Amino acid sequence: MFDAKMQDQTAAVPRQAPGDHPPVKPAKVGILLANLGTPDNYDYWSMRRYLSEFLSDRRVIDYSPWIWQPLLQLVILSKRPFSSGAAYKSIWNEEDGESPLMTITKAQTTKIKDQLEAEYGNQVMVDFCMRYGNPSTKSKVREMIDAGCRKILFFPLYPHYAGATSATACDQFFRVLMEEKWQPPARVVEPYYEDPAYIDALAQSVERAYAGLEKRPDILVCSYHGVPKRYLMEGDPYHCQCQKTTRLLKERLGWDDTEIVTTFQSRFGPEEWLKPYTVEEVARLAEEEGKKNIAVMAPAFSADCIETLEEINEEIKESFEEAGGEEFTYIPCLNDDDAHIASLSKIIHTNLRGWL
Repeated sequence: MFDAKMQDQTAAVPRQAPGDHPPVKPAKVGILLANLGTPDNYDYWSMRRYLSEFLSDRRVIDYSPWIWQPLLQLVILSKRPFSSGAAYKSIWNEEDGESPLMTITKAQTTKIKDQLEAEYGNQVMVDFCMRYGNPSTKSKVREMIDAGCRKILFFPLYPHYAGATSATACDQFFRVLMEEKWQPPARVVEPYYEDPAYIDALAQSVERAYAGLEKRPDILVCSYHGVPKRYLMEGDPYHCQCQKTTRLLKERLGWDDTEIVTTFQSRFGPEEWLKPYTVEEVARLAEEEGKKNIAVMAPAFSADCIETLEEINEEIKESFEEAGGEEFTYIPCLNDDDAHIASLSKIIHTNLRGWL
């Protein structure tokens, strides 16, 4: 246990510096968690700002800006904020005035901060940022540097690597560092899709969910966020990492291949995406294989969000029931579950070696 009294946390003039030297704060290590992002509200303009930033990211939509931006700004963003706003409104945390992703990310950060400060005391500063929306990556990096962080560990909260998630979060982080006069050394936490503690946390969530059901589901659908198939052909490892997570989860649970399946959701645009598509596969399972009782989980998401709370629990569930499905169980993301927090904290601890 770190004794905070051992370290003076007040800013002071360096011992050998001249008297007019500005005070320097004791050096810390910043741990910056990063998630996708969320609109500030579900009204039209809040949604439009958020969607414009998100859909203008070349990592997300890599079409030529000369073609894409007129279509986005003049057509898509004239309509999409209304439908997306309605979807966000259906899941909004009205009590705190924020999206569930924001609420959950705050809870995760608080728990991780408590664990790390119990071990390292004031040597660390733990916070979170969003790739799109607020709090921005830029604002949080600036806060950390102002607070005396001379090293920063950047942790994208995506178990699997994808150019449209992990890579764009890192792009933004390093763009921000380019603006700093005193640029701190930085490390990035690699994807943890095969980390034993993460797999075990997933398995525990499945076991708890199944234990609470009267009848065991016929199959577990592991629904991952999709990306265009072209990205896989161009070298993005996301598809392979998702498949490995499902296999490791199956092995940890001691199941057969027939009890679990990998699918992909959230298709956008006209081109082919990774298959099978979740919305189509759940209908096929009900119609063609007679699996009337299924469970669905989303292992690629570290926190429940619009894609899980609205898309899975509404659109995908509706597709299953219209095809004759009877029992649909959604298993929540790991969120701030203690096993999940323990696995993330362990990963952070490993990546801090040599720094603390």
